[in-house]
Amino acid sequence: MGKTFNHSHYELRFQSLYNPGRGYSFPCDAGGHVDLDGLSDRERNSYLYARALIGRELSMPAVQLSDR
Repeated sequence: MGKTFNHSHYELRFQSLYNPGRGYSFPCDAGGHVDLDGLSDRERNSYLYARALIGRELSMPAVQLSDR
């Protein structure tokens, strides 16, 4: 009997501390690891920017199932 794999997609979300519903999200695995090599230059720059703003403008990131 073959194995069934769950192909769920996850994203790492950085929510704005000041503007509800705003923030950044990036594709990741279930552990929250983002494949930087798989991101475009613009996405990679946004990811690094979001990480730098944790606690100032953005919340700690959370892993969530992607709705995409």
